[in-house]
Amino acid sequence: MSSFNRLPLLIALICALGAHAQVPDKKAVAPVSSALDGELFYQLLLGELNAREGEPGAAYSLILDAARKTADPRLYQRSVDIALQARSGDSALIAARAWRLAVPASKEANRYVLQILIGLNRLSEVVEPLKREITNVDVKERAAEILGLLRYFARASDKKAAVVSLELALNDYLSTPGLAASAWTVIGRSRLEAGDGVGALEAASKAQASDIKSEHPALLAISLMSPKTPQAEAIVKKYLEGKPLPAVRMDYARALIENQRLAEAGAQLQAVTTEKSDYAEAWLIKGALELQDGRLALSENSLKRYVELAIPKKTGATRAETNRGLVQAYSSLAQIAEQRKDYVEADNWLKRIDAPGEQLNAQLRRAALLARQGKLEEARKLIKSQPEKTLEDARLKLNAEIGLLRDSKKYKQAYTLLSEAVKRNPSDYDFVYDLAMVAEKLGNLEEMERLLRSVIALKPDYHHAYNALGYSLAERKLRLPESKQLILKALEFAPGDPFISDSLGWVEFRGGNMYEALRILQEAFKAKPDAEIAAHLGEVLWTLGQHEQALSTFKEGMQINPENETLLETIKRLRVKL
Repeated sequence: MSSFNRLPLLIALICALGAHAQVPDKKAVAPVSSALDGELFYQLLLGELNAREGEPGAAYSLILDAARKTADPRLYQRSVDIALQARSGDSALIAARAWRLAVPASKEANRYVLQILIGLNRLSEVVEPLKREITNVDVKERAAEILGLLRYFARASDKKAAVVSLELALNDYLSTPGLAASAWTVIGRSRLEAGDGVGALEAASKAQASDIKSEHPALLAISLMSPKTPQAEAIVKKYLEGKPLPAVRMDYARALIENQRLAEAGAQLQAVTTEKSDYAEAWLIKGALELQDGRLALSENSLKRYVELAIPKKTGATRAETNRGLVQAYSSLAQIAEQRKDYVEADNWLKRIDAPGEQLNAQLRRAALLARQGKLEEARKLIKSQPEKTLEDARLKLNAEIGLLRDSKKYKQAYTLLSEAVKRNPSDYDFVYDLAMVAEKLGNLEEMERLLRSVIALKPDYHHAYNALGYSLAERKLRLPESKQLILKALEFAPGDPFISDSLGWVEFRGGNMYEALRILQEAFKAKPDAEIAAHLGEVLWTLGQHEQALSTFKEGMQINPENETLLETIKRLRVKL
């Protein structure tokens, strides 16, 4: 960095130092001597030349000496920059402190001192600079300044020492009206970053006690929320009893979603959209939750309201974020239309997705809509017509085409495409696995087993292969002990996976262990309500004579996916009347 030309900077400094001596004045006044004489000019020139030629030590000494002679802040800053470029933190600190001494009111000088001390990990020395940061601003701005102090410690390696320094610097403000809440909040956040959750919660409580109306303690408490810290949520709720900011409700809603408390999150989002009807993001998240709950009409209204609010912002400062939100909204609205079998409307929503990086996925979904309407060849043409900017794009297109062929039961064509892909990429275990699954659909079980074992050889931790092979053997009542071992191996790599547990329950059922099968399948269905798991659980219940529970399970499975082949075949084979 020291090699680029600094002469323009030198010229600017020279002009600034001598400018007042060159402005003519019509009135007869005594001439004012310029701060720049021949000796100083030569000193600055020599300093910059040394910096340019890779001699930062000499450059630093010359520029710092010139700064001291002139008390010019720009020369002090230049000397600090030279030292920092030379990675000499101690020299930079000397120059920054000299600058602050020469110009005590300089906010920039104090910030340099503060940042350099933190960079040198001399955190015990930052208390005074921190105090200066607060007193250097107008009284009305001090609360905001206090809240911003933590940014200086973002790269500090010793977070616990940072807490100590901040607490010492803020001690005088912990009971000051108007500032105490900010001070305690910053202390709380610093404690949280240092891993002291208990101390952070204590600080949040004291911050709220200082100012019940302040949103900052509540925001800190939201970041502390967990099932083990109900006190944190109590702080949030206490704030919400007043006149809360919509942004705080939004953060609270996000925390509730992370904790899978979706109904409560929905209530907060409803409150936001009621209190501030133009809060676009609230409508988007609300619509997403309603869609997840299957409340299609409500979701559609919420998402359309988001689109209405977001489109004017598409060219604003938050354009990228807005584009992401619109992609989500258009995609969800297309999903709603598709569930209603209104494929034209679904297609229209997908056509509106124009964000870079999202267009290919939108076009692939449009192709899937065509296939669902029986227009398979048109769908394949649409996929093939899409440009491929990366290898990943080509892979997405191939997988989409294969998926359409499988869904349309064109297994031979899918097998051909996958075989070609495997020939091009014989070590691609995903393609080999997919080829095995299509071979099974074609009834070529020996080929399926061979391919799955080759996947295991290629990637020994690929749990899908163990599960698929184990389940296939169980389904055919072949080599049940081996089948069980394969499925247990899959569970080692993916503990708790409900679909693998489903396979384990099925192999127990095939082996005659009815009640063990029932226990496993009930747990799997509870963890993941899925139509295929419902088929297996329903059959076990039916076999055990628990027909009422079996019927209830089959009905629930039909609600989840009325087109699931395994579920439909099971109901037909058992002659169940729903």
